[in-house]
Amino acid sequence: MSVGVKIFAGEASRELAEKVAASYGSQLGDCKVTTFSDGEFQPSYEETVRGMDVFIIQSTMPPADNLFELLLMVDAAKRASARKIIVVIPYFGFARQDRKDKPRVAIGAKLVANMLMAAGIDRIMTMDLHADQIQGFFEVPVDHLYGSTIFQPEIDKINNGNLIMAAPDAGGTKRSNSYAKRLEVGLAICHKQRRKPNEVAEMTVIGDVAGKDVILVDDMCDTAGTLTKAADLFMEKGALSVRAFCTHAVLSGPAFERITNSSITELIVTDTIPLKQQHDKIRVISVANLFGDVIKKMVNNQSISSHFII
Repeated sequence: MSVGVKIFAGEASRELAEKVAASYGSQLGDCKVTTFSDGEFQPSYEETVRGMDVFIIQSTMPPADNLFELLLMVDAAKRASARKIIVVIPYFGFARQDRKDKPRVAIGAKLVANMLMAAGIDRIMTMDLHADQIQGFFEVPVDHLYGSTIFQPEIDKINNGNLIMAAPDAGGTKRSNSYAKRLEVGLAICHKQRRKPNEVAEMTVIGDVAGKDVILVDDMCDTAGTLTKAADLFMEKGALSVRAFCTHAVLSGPAFERITNSSITELIVTDTIPLKQQHDKIRVISVANLFGDVIKKMVNNQSISSHFII
């Protein structure tokens, strides 16, 4: 007997989840969130999930209520006798806290993994983790999808034979190098030094970008400080244009102002995080079809390796 599948959404990712469900070929399940006068909230499933494979879609960007809502939804599904609980976290928050980079700090990503495991998940699906090793924080299967799957066709469209891939910092070198090898183009790297989080002190360029159309790739764009400084520096070094591809549009603080005033021609992002405001330089590509197809293949026990371009 075939197992039923139901897809639900947290409040933070409802718009994306509706598109994912449509791509899969169904509608979102009925889930209601009751909010008490003191701010406490309680999700509840308004339809049976007994014996079902339940997919819960929710990005865990701030506020922490988004993460806690996901945990409550997992717990509710488990107590309602769901057969399997698969959390789909397009943007995995707290991923920058993947290690102790100074004394007396938490490893937030591991703590989030522990909480999700304790809540009772059977599998996790996510996209472009800030640090690949976070997959090892879980004792359940992790399907780690890559933004390159949807960015590659967009880059191919603008590839005029004059491209060079670039990393905005040393941490993104592996990702950018993978693109460069696939496209058979050169690679440039920005080396940055920080005095404190979200503030770049110094930046230098490694590689020749003169006369080239630069493609910057990164997993996220937060305050856009690194991205815009890198773009301006590339233009100073003789680049013809700079485009940036960033999976997660965190875009906090002065990000929109910096992008407006920068040399970036275009910033291409996905809808793993809802865009806070429209911007002439920002274009959004949906990941709905990617997640919908992976869910379909997972349900039918088919390989998803074709989605791992890079």
